[in-house]
Amino acid sequence: MPLLARMINAPLAIDVRQGAIASLGSLLADRRIANEGRIAVAVGPGQGAQIAAELDLPNCEVFKVDGGSVDVGTELGKKLRSGAYEAVAGIGGGKTVDVTKYAASMAGIPMVAVATNLSHDGIASPVSSLEHESGKGSYGVTMPVAVVVDVDYVRAAPQRLVRSGVGDVVSNLSAIADWELAGREQGEPVDGMAVTFARTAAEAIVNRSDTVDSQEFLTALAEALVLSGMAMSVAGSSRPASGACHELLHAIDQLYPGTSNHGELAGIGALYAYFLRSRYQGFGEARMYEIRACIRRHGLPALPADVGLDEEQFARAVAHAPATRPGRYTVLEHLALSDDDIRRSVAEYVQAIDR
Repeated sequence: MPLLARMINAPLAIDVRQGAIASLGSLLADRRIANEGRIAVAVGPGQGAQIAAELDLPNCEVFKVDGGSVDVGTELGKKLRSGAYEAVAGIGGGKTVDVTKYAASMAGIPMVAVATNLSHDGIASPVSSLEHESGKGSYGVTMPVAVVVDVDYVRAAPQRLVRSGVGDVVSNLSAIADWELAGREQGEPVDGMAVTFARTAAEAIVNRSDTVDSQEFLTALAEALVLSGMAMSVAGSSRPASGACHELLHAIDQLYPGTSNHGELAGIGALYAYFLRSRYQGFGEARMYEIRACIRRHGLPALPADVGLDEEQFARAVAHAPATRPGRYTVLEHLALSDDDIRRSVAEYVQAIDR
């Protein structure tokens, strides 16, 4: 009888621990990544330059990355291609990692993600979220060949950026619920392995009582974000980690640029989506309050006012949200609420979450 196996794309190395940066030079010298050692390093405006300066790589060239736009990624991609580099390491926060993934895919070379904060699940995903002329978009890229997270550097990052990763990974629960809804209502195939990875990542965080002050929590969060990225790789899309929660965050980004960061908005989006399930479909209330408790425990925003939006602005974003992901079926598309019903639901959501 033939043995049927499933091949899964996964990084060659995942190193999440204190002091992981000390081994970065050895990792980049791995012949599976760069046979001749021609390495490029892209660094962001934070701790990336400091890390790059400490690398013992004689053939390494450092490029500074300023911003998280398609244009920045394209320019870096051209430099990588013209320089005939074998691999590139992206060192910094979410924008730097996303830009470097995009550039590496353009140049056709492997990319090593070195995360200095835990703001979202892009550190190991096959997706880059980049700004463009009309707002922000998601672009399919090759997932990193290796992922390094040094917990010491993460602890030195702004706490708000670290906490926001909680909102992004916990929003997986809402994304999974949307995917399963699409499976029931639209016949969309649901990948059980991708769901398992995404759900396991969220469940590892949602009920933990410790916070980003804890070494153990930071390690668990980093591993959860990596697992969430792998869920997207298995699925071949962002589906296991992006549903109504991310439609709403992209709508807010488009309508009200600079309102808040990715992870914070993903958490609010997940809460609102669970409110809709509870209010109109009769399930999800317990999970909604569980996520609310997690978000409040980590000092993340839960209400429109927490990110500077009034109820009317938030309702406008809800109405616009389905347009950000044409063809994706979530609780928003399923309910297809009128503008008046959306306004009413937002007011009821605020009352439910604020009590």
